[in-house]
Amino acid sequence: MIRIYQAADLPEAHLVAGLLRHAGIASRVLKENAQGGLGDIPFGEAYPEVWIDEPADLDRAKAIIAEFEYPPVASRSMACPACGEENPGNFELCWKCGMHI
Repeated sequence: MIRIYQAADLPEAHLVAGLLRHAGIASRVLKENAQGGLGDIPFGEAYPEVWIDEPADLDRAKAIIAEFEYPPVASRSMACPACGEENPGNFELCWKCGMHI
């Protein structure tokens, strides 16, 4: 097993692990309950971690995590083909009519 990510909190760790599993990469969250020990253990040891099972998945896992940490910035708006409403470029559905853009 390889530690691939140290999360700020438990929901973030499960989100990253879920993204990896969705891509077919076996992953698990460790140290789920360690934050309860803050004060008794060093704070760096209390953060939840995401581990992957297979070293062969390391490069793909790093790419998925990089996309999670630094998502592409939408720089343009798009007009809805159904109603003509302007939507930010990162929207998949029109905010006004719900049409897939």
